[in-house]
Amino acid sequence: MKVLLVYPKYPDTYWSFRHAMPFIGKKAAFPPLGLLTVAAMLPQSWEMRLIDLNVEPLSDADIFRADYVFVSAMTVQRESARQVLSRCRDMRVKTVAGGPLFSTCHDEFPEANHLLLGEAEETLPRFLADLDKEAPQRLYRPEGRPDLSSTPIPKWSLIDMRHYASMNIQYSRGCPFDCEFCDITQLFGHRPRTKNPEQVIAELEALYAAGWRGGVFFVDDNFIGDKGKLKKEVLPAILSWMKVRGYPFFFYTEASINLADDPQLIEMMVAAGFQEVFIGIESPEEDSLKETGKLQNYNRDLVASVHYLQRAGLQVQGGFIVGFDSDSPAIFEKQFRFIQESGIVTAMVGVLMVLRGTKLYNRLCREGRIISTCSGNNTDTALTYIPKMGPEVLIEGYQRLMRTIYSPEHFYARLMTFLKQYRLLGPSPFSMLQRRDIRAFFRSVLFLGILGKERLHYWKIFLWTLVRKPRLLPLTITLTIYGFHFRTVAEEICGSHGRDR
Repeated sequence: MKVLLVYPKYPDTYWSFRHAMPFIGKKAAFPPLGLLTVAAMLPQSWEMRLIDLNVEPLSDADIFRADYVFVSAMTVQRESARQVLSRCRDMRVKTVAGGPLFSTCHDEFPEANHLLLGEAEETLPRFLADLDKEAPQRLYRPEGRPDLSSTPIPKWSLIDMRHYASMNIQYSRGCPFDCEFCDITQLFGHRPRTKNPEQVIAELEALYAAGWRGGVFFVDDNFIGDKGKLKKEVLPAILSWMKVRGYPFFFYTEASINLADDPQLIEMMVAAGFQEVFIGIESPEEDSLKETGKLQNYNRDLVASVHYLQRAGLQVQGGFIVGFDSDSPAIFEKQFRFIQESGIVTAMVGVLMVLRGTKLYNRLCREGRIISTCSGNNTDTALTYIPKMGPEVLIEGYQRLMRTIYSPEHFYARLMTFLKQYRLLGPSPFSMLQRRDIRAFFRSVLFLGILGKERLHYWKIFLWTLVRKPRLLPLTITLTIYGFHFRTVAEEICGSHGRDR
């Protein structure tokens, strides 16, 4: 059996980091972890190839050589996934589709021959058994949620790691919280399911053996969903392994803000090599937090929580949303002030997305407020629902906010706030410098420090860091490059270069 695994292309969003990739000579931020895991679950006697459309094109010859084409996609990859499936259908090559996009929107893809909903550990074995009997069905629904102890190590041999800025692994699925707009609990449940420490170490060892050094993203939607297991078993195992291997990686992940309530957990994460954490802040407005069920953020000083994490050695990336029913036109100014005061350098602000399968989607359906299918891109200003705030007011306010927070003046002021708060713990970043980092530095000097409209801000922050906190210089350069990416995305959102605040 000849199998081609295809990962669709991401549109230009925050998470693509597409405008930052040329600085470090990479093609994509992360490899397709889901497909690499699926590949490890397929019969290893099969002939397998993987094409990531974020790295290389897909030719007709690639499709034609395959007996089956496996496609896995997130919601935001909808259009690219549809194009791949349509090409395969036109060439009469059978397709197998899975992942979050197809699990929630399978009825929208008549092009697919076989649809595997839910988690692959549940539905893929049944499909393979039927395929062996030459009687595969079109639709496979999950009958439960799998124990992750059966999940294999991803088949890293299918990719060229040199194309990617970071590697990724998964430790857990599910989240104990239930925010109205989020589809994680619908996809993976409320009860966090985890791999055992031996699995985590085996995956880290596989990356190490493959020659990887540098960043590793734990893709868990809430890494701290099971705090007890992390503190008692997993983090001690990671720390021990990192010491033996000489700290070859640094880690980052996603977590809820209640991480700030657990100093011991923070200390253990930082000691084990965690440097960054993405947190869904969503809104400084308590009415909006209460409306959407973001109770872990409610009734707390969010700025103080962010600053506590920064001083403890964790960089905080933040997700923010505008367009809640409780939002008034004042929300844009409030979001701006919060983002600046918190020093969250990479603030990912989006318009409220109404994803299928969420409680929010069901509520707005009942209220007759759904206009069209959500693209999965939270920077998309083509609204798919009727907001209580006027649509024109929402979009104009959002675009103004984006122009403002990523203008050089305000971005670099926020970066300065962060650098003053942040305490770097652990090994010096200079000890982990690679050739790509040297390349990124010189390109940042050229494109940001000499040619960029932010050049005065760039040199001011560069010299301040060099004199006051020299160990942070590699991080400062990295964040200025992130700023370029986010500013470019913001300009695309606004349809032009816009006007700084």
